[in-house]
Amino acid sequence: MQVFHDTQVPLGSQGASVAMGNFDGVHLGHRSVIDLARRDGAPLGVITFEPHPRSYFAPHSAPFRLMNSTTRLHRLDKLGVDVVYELPFDAALAGLSPEAFGGQILRDGLGIRHLVVGTDFRFGKGRAGDVDTLRQLGGEMGFDVTAAPLLTEGDAPVSSTAIRAALSDGDPARAAAMLGHWHRIDGPVEHGFKRGRELGFPTANISMEGLHLPRFGIYAVLVDVLDGPHQGSYHGCASLGSRPTFGDHAPNLEVFLMDFSGDLYGAQMSTALVAFQRPELKFDGIDPLIAQMGQDVQQARKILTDP
Repeated sequence: MQVFHDTQVPLGSQGASVAMGNFDGVHLGHRSVIDLARRDGAPLGVITFEPHPRSYFAPHSAPFRLMNSTTRLHRLDKLGVDVVYELPFDAALAGLSPEAFGGQILRDGLGIRHLVVGTDFRFGKGRAGDVDTLRQLGGEMGFDVTAAPLLTEGDAPVSSTAIRAALSDGDPARAAAMLGHWHRIDGPVEHGFKRGRELGFPTANISMEGLHLPRFGIYAVLVDVLDGPHQGSYHGCASLGSRPTFGDHAPNLEVFLMDFSGDLYGAQMSTALVAFQRPELKFDGIDPLIAQMGQDVQQARKILTDP
């Protein structure tokens, strides 16, 4: 998969049929948009933005992203996308009128052949452009436009907002029904306080910086170590939160891998939230914490191994 981080690409990388959007989570609704962009004889492309426009316009808002750019690219690659145009969302791009975006970016910069967007897609300065605007521009500039209907789950549309709500409720199964896969938290294993090792439950620590925070608590998880000598898949039990027993800390994910021994520092790890077990608690001492951790691991093992 080719990835471009510019609004101008070589002629040899133009002519794609593309889906355009933020694609945060790459959920089932996003996949339906991408599937409509598949055309015989044309590379399958995706136009997306980095940083997320919401981060640009509201830089001090609470973290909301379901995945970072690296994870998004990995998901798009697995869907068979040939080329991703990850456009830098900055003042210059944000200030383009719909007409300038169509001419400078879609026609001249990327040379797209066909464009698919969701029916609610807006673009251009002040969100002035919509699907009808795109159709008009496409007719003038030489590309076709398809509007993909919103996908629903039950009576509600599948959306990144709905997935965030499910995760905030501690319902990863509901989130997974909209994502089409378990919600995953990816990143390198970082050094922590190493308390888990002292308690008999060594953990791999993953930063949650910049990501939406699911409900704090204990989860049964599936873990993929993506590189290094311990590459492979494992069952695990994870704590997501701020570790109130030991003070006030930045939220992170601490993952105990079952039936594992080894050093994972620096390895890339992907952790799937499968089931919420209990809320985060503050314990009066180490002994009750250790006892509860033992119960949590046994419960997670049962959740992950029972049919």
